[in-house]
Amino acid sequence: MLKSTDQTVMHSYPGLVALVTAKHEHTQNIMAAGWHSYISFAPPIYGVAVAEERFTHHLMKASGSFAVNFVPAEFAAYIDGAGKHTGKDGDKFKALGIEWKPGETIDAPVLKEAYVAYECSIIDINRYGDHDWFVGKMTKFHRDDTKFGPDRLPDFEKIKLPLYLGRSQYLIADERTSILKLKK
Repeated sequence: MLKSTDQTVMHSYPGLVALVTAKHEHTQNIMAAGWHSYISFAPPIYGVAVAEERFTHHLMKASGSFAVNFVPAEFAAYIDGAGKHTGKDGDKFKALGIEWKPGETIDAPVLKEAYVAYECSIIDINRYGDHDWFVGKMTKFHRDDTKFGPDRLPDFEKIKLPLYLGRSQYLIADERTSILKLKK
């Protein structure tokens, strides 16, 4: 039975966690972000919530850009490691063995193992409670077409998606996962 409470209830999982990357001058970092969203299709705009105390926050603000990366389940350790460690302690890319390439339109790393990645140029930053919402115009799109079917949906015979449950646990969406198709 559903009952009321005055305590904050956080329930946004299971869900895809984005790996947000940023670079300013010679320093770059990667962080896991569970709070992110498309904001507009035309023009393409994406947003991500980042707490000010996060190392990546300062890189994003100083550089005016960020990249949003999504990796398949076999790289869930990237999500876990990026979320548990801080860039203040050193290069997380090297520590986690993450391969990347430079962005094409921004100066932020794009993960080579991502099946989808977006390069974003910051157009707005607003504070909401304990996080800043970074809004970015999507300036370049990266997609591994081998992981998608002709309907542009993930091909679960070729990709497994890690849906974060909490506490370093993931629900894996793959060919064994049930898909509910509703009639149109």
